[in-house]
Amino acid sequence: MKRTSLLILAALAFFLVGILAFPALVTLLTDWWWFKAVGFQTVFAKTLTWKFLVGVSGGLVAFGFFYSNLRFAQRGAVPDPIVVNINSRTSNVDITRGLRVMGLPLSIVLALLVSGTVATGWLDILQYIHGTDFGVQDPVFGRDVGYYIFRLPAIAGAVRFVQALSVVSLFMVVLLYVMRGDIVALRNRVTIEPSAQTHLGVLVALVFLAGSVSTYFVHIPSLVYSTTADFVGASHADLSARLPGLRVVGVVGVLCAAWVLLGARKHTLTRNLTAAVIAYVAVSAVGGSLVPAAVQRLIVLPNELARERPQIINHLEATRRAWKLDNVEIRDLGDASPLTMRDIEANQGTIRNVRLWDREQILQTFGQLQEIRTYYDFRSVDDDRYWINGEYRQVLLSPRELNTSALSTRTFINERLTFTHGMGLTLSPVNQVTPEGLPHLFVQDLPPASNVSLDITRPEIYYGELSNDFVFVGTGQPEFDYPVGLGDSSAFTSYEGLGGVEVGGFWQKALLSMRFGSLKILLSQDIVRGSRVQYHRNVMQRAEKALPFLSWDGDPYMVITDDGRLKWLIDAYTVSARYPYAARQDGINYMRNSVKVVIDAYDGDVKAYLSDAEDPIALTMAKIFPEILRPLSEMPEDLRAHIRYPSDFFRAQTAMYAWYHVDQPDVFYQTEDQWQFPTQSAQDVSSDPFLRHIIMKLPGEATEEFIVMTPFTPKGKHNLTAWMVARNDGDRYGQLLVYRFPRQSLVFGPQQVVDRINQNTEVSRQVTLWDQAGSQVKRGNLLVIPIEASLVYVQPLYLQAEGGRIPELKRVIVAYENQVVMEETLEEALSVLFRGTVSEDIPTPLVPSMPTATASIELDVTVGDLVLRASDHYDRALNAQRSGDWATYGHEIQQVGDLLRRIRDLSGTNSSENQ
Repeated sequence: MKRTSLLILAALAFFLVGILAFPALVTLLTDWWWFKAVGFQTVFAKTLTWKFLVGVSGGLVAFGFFYSNLRFAQRGAVPDPIVVNINSRTSNVDITRGLRVMGLPLSIVLALLVSGTVATGWLDILQYIHGTDFGVQDPVFGRDVGYYIFRLPAIAGAVRFVQALSVVSLFMVVLLYVMRGDIVALRNRVTIEPSAQTHLGVLVALVFLAGSVSTYFVHIPSLVYSTTADFVGASHADLSARLPGLRVVGVVGVLCAAWVLLGARKHTLTRNLTAAVIAYVAVSAVGGSLVPAAVQRLIVLPNELARERPQIINHLEATRRAWKLDNVEIRDLGDASPLTMRDIEANQGTIRNVRLWDREQILQTFGQLQEIRTYYDFRSVDDDRYWINGEYRQVLLSPRELNTSALSTRTFINERLTFTHGMGLTLSPVNQVTPEGLPHLFVQDLPPASNVSLDITRPEIYYGELSNDFVFVGTGQPEFDYPVGLGDSSAFTSYEGLGGVEVGGFWQKALLSMRFGSLKILLSQDIVRGSRVQYHRNVMQRAEKALPFLSWDGDPYMVITDDGRLKWLIDAYTVSARYPYAARQDGINYMRNSVKVVIDAYDGDVKAYLSDAEDPIALTMAKIFPEILRPLSEMPEDLRAHIRYPSDFFRAQTAMYAWYHVDQPDVFYQTEDQWQFPTQSAQDVSSDPFLRHIIMKLPGEATEEFIVMTPFTPKGKHNLTAWMVARNDGDRYGQLLVYRFPRQSLVFGPQQVVDRINQNTEVSRQVTLWDQAGSQVKRGNLLVIPIEASLVYVQPLYLQAEGGRIPELKRVIVAYENQVVMEETLEEALSVLFRGTVSEDIPTPLVPSMPTATASIELDVTVGDLVLRASDHYDRALNAQRSGDWATYGHEIQQVGDLLRRIRDLSGTNSSENQ
């Protein structure tokens, strides 16, 4: 009967565990389908296998340790029953038998807890096995940096594991011995039964030994992360006092373990243990804290620079290596000659790509002009560059994604089967505007139409920044593609790709129904065998799930490939907080942009490319997960042309370089030459509003290129001292350059330029007039444009009607040295500044008209060029007329008219000059 009851209880427990675990198993199985569909099943299988192996191994060791100690502590009969009195109204309860029975379940529970904790260290173990050397040794112990990044974490984890088992077991057996009466306190004296003394002595000795191992193999190597001084790394006090003190502490720990074991053998455990604890604490306090503190205060501080100079050198070198700042090329700019119109003409590629549209302003404008329907949304705007009609142009583009929360009728069919994808994108050059002050669109409308040499053949966006809910495609329900005409007509489509997990029979539908918590999946007759379910559609979450060992840039961006497909590019990082002697930022002290991830917006296909083949962390991950990281050479050329140096990485590097550009320890210690990011207001001191991607011709270079740059000012000053560049194109990708201004000359910084703009009477008058006329003037970002050895500042002004949501570009302010001008176009402002022509008074109407269709400067344009452009626009207008696209037809005819007016003006100018 007793055995039957136990079997019933076991069956009930098994059933209960199964019920609780079943949802997790469903999630696990459907995740396996997802990983297999994207080709990353190696990541899933290896992660799961090693978590299981490490967790089970740790749990079994913990169970064996706990249970054996509890069983040993319960040996022999208890002389007196162990009773517990709950309260004065109840009789005593004999728990003697219960204690013996509870040993097994208690050990199991504790082992499960330990197993879950230990399983999280699976990656540390794999990195220990596959760790790649850095080829750089730390300056204190002479170990390769790879030891600290790949091996030390696993060693520390193993030591913590032994310490935890020892301490928990010691606590349990002491409690048990007290309850059994083997430990008794009589007359201020503790008496311990002899066999209990032996048991406790072994456990206490193990605690001391584990502490000694931790001191030698964890604490001493970790001195390379010390912050005793005002820098990261072992200081003079650490090396001269704390290091010898820790070595002594380690030896004392071993001696204390031996002393405790001797006390247990001679039945003097209490006395020996007391002496050991006092000795260990005293030596730890003196050798590990008091002596190093005294050395720091009495020996180091009075002559700190001389004492710490070697350590500061180590810190500077390690920090620059860890943040990839050890190969920065420094170029000194000579005294700048005054810019002339000839210099402007020689830098047309830079001027033509000055970004007059801020992301915030153009995002609002795209939303108002190109969302078309309420269920479409533009989430972000990205910078990129394309060869367009033979010119290297910087553009702003924003994908048009589907926002299902904005659907007027949110049913299962609408959200999961019908409205499944976004449609195309809107793309605009960074500097061109229409006569109304709106962005000139290269790609627009639904389906996306292009009036330049960019064609989109697969515009559907099933995977994006907004796409996150699961959808079913290839079902019996037609998918909405895009609206047609002015009414409620719509175009429909059927998915033709291989994205997602193929739906099989009844049981797979049942599991998917459980995974997504919707019975309608199981009951729907539209979801048939061969349909596909797409989930984890958000590109950031998709990348993070496929590659969980990487850190991620916050700005994925979309690229149009040569064959017209839309693909997402995401930058991924390998990071660490364990690089010896290196300074930390946001909790890490090592960072590399080692991986570029490409996700197809239609198929959801994920491909990861190793962009830094010299990064030991990335190489280690490639060993752990073989065939996951492809060589960058395998990335298609049309995608490689669009990889960019990520802003997050560049921002972190420049923040470090502002402090660590100095290589002299004396200068660093005395903080004589610190830099900072410029600010436009006293409140904005932590961000870098001037960091941006731009196409420009660097000083001394022959052609324009796509770069990311930021300027620097001296700490606490507003004048510029240097600007830093990361190159993006071709074989020069990743090169870091710093251009330094002469120390003896004053170069105005952004705050000083903003002050001069605000003091300009013409600017102030016009802004005041607009603000009083029911409109709001919005100032764009102040742009720092390097030209030759000088800087030109450009700031766009936008006008937005009160209550309106469409900002219009109405003025461009250009500042150079002491001069500030504001004109309707960048071309006019530069002409006034560098040709010396006198501009007419700025017109005062609320919404002035723009004289040309473009704000880009075209200094060498000829009548023949304009005739060819007019002919191209006229041909596009005829094609649009034939297809019934009257919006494009009107736009193209307007372009023809603008170009004809320019031809007339240019012809008249040439005639007058000839006369």
